Amino acid sequence: MIFRQLFEPGTSTYTYVIGSQKTGQAVLIDPVVETFQRDLDVLAELNLQLAYTLETHIHADHLTAALKLRALMGSRIAVPALAGVECADVQIEDDQPFKVGSILINPIYTPGHTDHHFCYGFDMGGVGAVLTGDCLLIEGCGRTDFQGGNSEQLYQSVTQKLFTLPGETLVYPAHDYNGRRVSSIAQEISRNSRLGEGNDLKSFEKIMSSLDLPYPKQIDLAVPANMLCGQCPDDVPEGMQRLCDMAIQG
Repeated sequence: MIFRQLFEPGTSTYTYVIGSQKTGQAVLIDPVVETFQRDLDVLAELNLQLAYTLETHIHADHLTAALKLRALMGSRIAVPALAGVECADVQIEDDQPFKVGSILINPIYTPGHTDHHFCYGFDMGGVGAVLTGDCLLIEGCGRTDFQGGNSEQLYQSVTQKLFTLPGETLVYPAHDYNGRRVSSIAQEISRNSRLGEGNDLKSFEKIMSSLDLPYPKQIDLAVPANMLCGQCPDDVPEGMQRLCDMAIQG
C-alpha cells in the first residue's frame, strides 16, 4: 500500500493519498481545489492513477477539488450518502467496505461535527490507521455549532467508536494548526483535553458551548459549492471568485 499525507496551509487541511501498488489505483481523501495540481503531480510521481476522490464530510472551510479532478482525470466522486450530494458517483454507507484497487477502506459513521461525518479505517502494512476527518483532531476535535453538529453525538462517536479501536491505531486528522501530523488512539485517550482524560459528556458539552469560534472564512461559498461536488453557485460571495475560477472544469 502507498500512503501520503499532504498539507494545504491556507486552511491547515490534510489531504491523503491511499494507493494500491498491486493495481496502481488511488484515492484522494479530502482534496482541496487550491492544491489539485500538487496532488496530480504526487500521483504521477508515485505512478498511480486517480480512481476516486473521497470526502469525510461537506467541508465549510475549503472548496473540494472533486469535480475538477473528475473532469481532468475521470475519477469518481465518493461522498457520505447522508450528506445528500446528488452529483456524487458513489454514496458511502456505514460499515460498507469501500474498495480501491486491492485496498479495503472501512467507513465509520461518526456524526457530531456534522450530521453526516465519516471516518475511514484501513490497514497500513499490519498497523491499523484511521482518517478521522474533523471528528477527532490531535488533542482536540472539530466544532459542533453548524451543519447539523451536535456535541453529544460527537462525544459518543469518539468515545464509543473511535476510542474502542486498538490503542496502537494511528490517527490521521483532516486538520492540524500546530504542525502535528499523526497521533494514536491511545495518545488521544490519555491526552485529548476535550474527549480524553476521563472527561464525561457534561464536561465536554460545557467545553464546546464555550468555544465562541468565528465561522470559517469560506463557509458561504464552500458549503453550497461542496454540495455540488465543487461547482460554484451562481451567487459567489465577494472576494471568492478566484476559487471559482480555479474550480472551473477542464
